[in-house]
Amino acid sequence: IQADGTDGNCVTFVLHDEDHTLGNSLRYMVMKNPDVEFCGYCITHPSESKINFRIQTRGALPAVEPFRKGLNDLMAVCQHVLNTFE
Repeated sequence: IQADGTDGNCVTFVLHDEDHTLGNSLRYMVMKNPDVEFCGYCITHPSESKINFRIQTRGALPAVEPFRKGLNDLMAVCQHVLNTFE
């Protein structure tokens, strides 16, 4: 994961070897946070397997926090689905 941005509350993360499967699910989880003003992703080119994932937060909340929380929440949901399936 590579982060780039002018300040801590508006950051673009570059996720390598990922596609819409993670991008759309993670966007949904991050947007559930009321402190997130904008969250979106794009695939730079169909032949590249990476996505640009952008988060902009309100106030002084660093963008990496809802990103990390979104990943953890998504892992918890996936674990619940797996446990229910088994």
